[in-house]
Parts: sequence; structure tokens; C-alpha cells
Amino acid sequence: MHANAEKIIGQWFRVIKRQANPEMRLICFPHAGGSASFFRSWADLIPRGMELLAVRYPGREDRILDPLANTMADVASPLSQACTALDDAPLAFFGHSMGAAVAHDVARRIDPLMTIRLAGLFVSGYAGPGYDQGRRDPSKLSDGDLIEDMQVLGGTDPDVFVKAELKQLYLPIFRADYQLIARHRISSADIINAPVVAYYGDHDEDLDEESVSAWSTVTKSSFTARRFSGGHFYLLDYSTDVVVDICTNLRAGRKIKAANSTDRSNHG
Repeated sequence: MHANAEKIIGQWFRVIKRQANPEMRLICFPHAGGSASFFRSWADLIPRGMELLAVRYPGREDRILDPLANTMADVASPLSQACTALDDAPLAFFGHSMGAAVAHDVARRIDPLMTIRLAGLFVSGYAGPGYDQGRRDPSKLSDGDLIEDMQVLGGTDPDVFVKAELKQLYLPIFRADYQLIARHRISSADIINAPVVAYYGDHDEDLDEESVSAWSTVTKSSFTARRFSGGHFYLLDYSTDVVVDICTNLRAGRKIKAANSTDRSNHG
């Protein structure tokens, strides 16, 4: 690990579960309006040998004084540089909702930079290329409309919508994240080498099998999709199932890689 890696980790990542000499690192990207603490409960779900980190977006929690990101480049560019410091173990990304788009953009940026190939990109609750159009422009939304949108999606503490001091704190965060999403388009030209797995809720009004399957176009490797019962935040009820599936996919990928390496050595 680079000498300044601890400093970089401290700025952009919260270590949810620390692991000495990790075999793998799973980095989680929060949803719009979300923060690193959303993934605290995952610490007990992660198997031995895996380190769990969550992205610390600027402008919230213990980065409250940092300027909010309004474009994908504002957050994905420094995050991709931070990821290159974590080159002593394979990385895997999981992102929910807006976090899926951020995770993909970081993945495509680091693909040519990393000495270790990304082990997997796991996207959740977000449509693939060609289906991420029509995001609502936050500049045209009143505070009331913005709050209503967030309430419909779920996943946010209800106190945020009724306590004046919390609304004053969180509304700029919601608006900045909505602006980031509205400006960003996932391109099927931004292809990565890692396997992609997509998760979604079967009652998510913005998603269906076709829009989720569009993620298959961003990878040269394998693609699978898994549907859960629930809406946009099905993840709250199925976090154990999702983590188990992530770990199962990563273990399978490592076995395939090890087998291919053995085949090459036997035929070298």
C-alpha cells in the first residue's frame, strides 16, 4: 500500500470493517442523499478476509464542511485516484441508486490505472445505459417537490422531512445529488473488464428487467441480474441476501481466475 494510503482512505473512505492483510476489499457507494453510515450494518455480514469500506461523499456527516459535488467528475475523479492507493488487494464495488452510477464511473476510470483488475461491479436500483434519461432537473423542483420525491423513494430517516433544522441541512444535499444524476448519462462505450451483477426491486417504478439488463452492455466479462421483492429500497430488507450473493460471485470469480492461471502454467 502507498505511504499516503491511510490519509487517502481517511478522506474518501470510512472503514466499516477492518481486516489485516485483506484478501479482498469491498467498497460501497451510497445512494442520493445517503452517506457512508448507511452500510454500518454490513460489518456483521462480511466474511473473514474481506475488508469493507464505504465512500464518504463530501458535504455530509464528518465531511459536512466540504463543498457538495454537483457533477460526476467532482466525485468520481478524486475517488478513482483514491482507489489506486488500494493496490495491495483486489477491489470490488457495490453501489445503490446514485451510488451505482458513481461506482460505474469510478470503475471505468480506474480500469487502465490499477495493477490489480477490479473483481466485480455490483449495481443496485439503477437503470443501465439508454434507460437513465428523464431524470428530474432539481432546479425546477420546489423544496416540497424534492422532499416528496425522496419520501416516495424511501431510505431516508422520516425526521429529516419534519424537523426544520434537519430539512435545512439535508435539502442542499438532496438537490446536489439530484443535479449530479440529472447531468450524468451512463454510456455503453465506457466498457469495463470486470463482471457486472445488477440487483433491483420488482416494485421499483423506475426499473424493469429490460432497463436493468442494459447494464450488460458495459462489460467485456459476464453479466447477471437478480430481482428482489420490494421497491427502490428493497435493500433494507434483503441486505443479507445481497451481501451473500456478492461474496458468492467474488469467490466464484477468484476460483475461475486461479483455474485459468493453472491452465496457463500447465501449457506454458
